[in-house]
Amino acid sequence: MIISMGSDHAGFEQKEQLKQYLETAGHTVIDRGCPSEERVDYPDYAYPVACDVAQGTAERGVLVCGTGIGMALAADKVAGVRAANIITPQFAGLCREHNDCNVITLSGRFVDVGVNKEIVDVFLATPFGAGRHTGRVEKIMQLD
Repeated sequence: MIISMGSDHAGFEQKEQLKQYLETAGHTVIDRGCPSEERVDYPDYAYPVACDVAQGTAERGVLVCGTGIGMALAADKVAGVRAANIITPQFAGLCREHNDCNVITLSGRFVDVGVNKEIVDVFLATPFGAGRHTGRVEKIMQLD
């Protein structure tokens, strides 16, 4: 799977670890930055990842900042993106099953990298549940 990734300074270390983890698992990762722990603004990195997903360059997106909240807010502004801030593997499964999320945002400060690896695994492996959820996702997309 092709995955676009990005982070701000607070998520840089985990982004690097998650990138290596995903590449080792056989995924292709597009790294949209940031390049270091030097202070940056998260919308500058959320936007290119969200665009990769919306335009079909990547199948999914993974963003990491301090809490994941700011990245989710920024990424979700891009039409075609359904971004959610995820803090448990269970939420990762539900965001895919119920909402067909195509971008997740993670906390690099409050969630251990081991848990974030589990979250990413579930996010990538869980299919959209369709059925009754299809109409709800269509309604969400009409808000773009």
